[in-house]
Amino acid sequence: MKSEAVMKSSPPPSLPPSPTSLQLPSPMPNRQTRMTASAKRYKYLRRIFRFKQMDFEFATWQMIYLFISPQKVYRNFQYRKQTKDQFARDDPAFLVLLSICLLVSSIIFNLHMYVSFMSIWKLFLWVVFVDCIGVGIVIATLFWFISNHYFRKPTCMDQDVEWGYAFDVHLNAFFPLLVILHIIQLFFFDIFGVHSWLFGVFIGNSFWLIAITYYIYITFLGYSALPILKNTQIILYATIPLMATFIVTLVLNWSLCEQLMFFYSTRL
Repeated sequence: MKSEAVMKSSPPPSLPPSPTSLQLPSPMPNRQTRMTASAKRYKYLRRIFRFKQMDFEFATWQMIYLFISPQKVYRNFQYRKQTKDQFARDDPAFLVLLSICLLVSSIIFNLHMYVSFMSIWKLFLWVVFVDCIGVGIVIATLFWFISNHYFRKPTCMDQDVEWGYAFDVHLNAFFPLLVILHIIQLFFFDIFGVHSWLFGVFIGNSFWLIAITYYIYITFLGYSALPILKNTQIILYATIPLMATFIVTLVLNWSLCEQLMFFYSTRL
């Protein structure tokens, strides 16, 4: 009798919920809780001088893999979108390391041109704020506008490409270009820097062709990694006029390496 009373007082087991009532956790935060662009920018700039909060090891890994396998770098950007609801970097470690590389390249350039010590800082400021950031703002804004107005899929009109991500794509593509043109190229300048030597012009201009082609390719990878975009292969079409320009420089025997040296020397 006692066991029967216990059985009567215990509640009946609940039935499993129907499939329609299940609420699967979304990898994206609620749209109302998403950070605004200004909030993301403030968070990024606030950390730029807090070196202990930066992951320099991971930023170094990204720089290495931009040469080895850039697809893996953009795969990480997709993971960040799932976990932090943004494609753009929230850690300025990559930008800090890139600035150090710009300083090293400026020193190498000045040693090769035999100019004063103060010229190192002039060239450094020019390369950082004009070549990298200034040109990067223009290119990032252009791709941000084009990708949001012409590359977005009709089914993804409620999502957009972040300007910060467009600038990150520029930084990713700029780093290999910097290493090729500002560091590796200088070791061969005495060989191919002579304007009258056609073979030297060919070797030197080939460095430019490789560097700019790689810039275009990494840019293409950056936008093709976004699932909300389509027809991003159009970016690769820029290699056609690039190749035509390369051929024209050879016909004219025009050394781009000498032009680069002259360009920087006039600004020191």
